[in-house]
Amino acid sequence: MLNNFLPNQHVKNIFQITPESLKEKGIKGIITDLDNTLVEWDRPNATPKLQEWFEAMQKENIKITIVSNNNRERVQSFSDPLNIPFIFQARKPLGKAFRKAINDMGLMKEETVVIGDQLLTDVLGGNRGGFHTILVVPVASTDGFFTKFNRLVERRILNWFRKKGMLVWED
Repeated sequence: MLNNFLPNQHVKNIFQITPESLKEKGIKGIITDLDNTLVEWDRPNATPKLQEWFEAMQKENIKITIVSNNNRERVQSFSDPLNIPFIFQARKPLGKAFRKAINDMGLMKEETVVIGDQLLTDVLGGNRGGFHTILVVPVASTDGFFTKFNRLVERRILNWFRKKGMLVWED
């Protein structure tokens, strides 16, 4: 049961995920969370470095869809200037948004990674859907109201994985 929360991979930040490393695995698409994965939950726009990361992925024909539990206004105002498709109010970890994202990208789950900062939404949803999951360290040390509860539960799960030697994590 707890293995549903174990990511296939974990990295310090999104920038450690390169087009080359994804292509080596046969990956053609990314489903990524927005808040505290790509930018801080209260930052309205992409940083220049993040814009370069998106451009590098698109240059290598790696499709991207932002899948967020946040509202339309938040996700659309971030995604539209970048011309990146998005799904808002995704209800992760439920699978509907993940399936919609791969259908919209014209990809199979085996060709797609799910990237996020939360075990209870991104990793659980991705793992249950049969995707390769990548957990990133949250980019902000603060969270929105609803995420704070999830973090308490996540810490317990992460500590259990650490004790079992299943996950090495730098704080």
